Amino acid sequence: MSTTKKKTFDCVAFKRRAQEQLRHEWAERKDEFASYGEFLEAKANASEWQRRFWEQLRKGSRNH
Repeated sequence: MSTTKKKTFDCVAFKRRAQEQLRHEWAERKDEFASYGEFLEAKANASEWQRRFWEQLRKGSRNH
């Protein structure tokens, strides 16, 4: 008897699609940024949810 649940999605495929979308957007917008790192930072701050997430991460890091 198998106890493994069937996955509803492929995590690796999901990650690859997300990375491909980032690379595509970077190719279209690279003239707006000094580096890929700057582009990623702008993406990480693009939404309120993401800004709160990173702020919580920074706060947690200071407590350890």
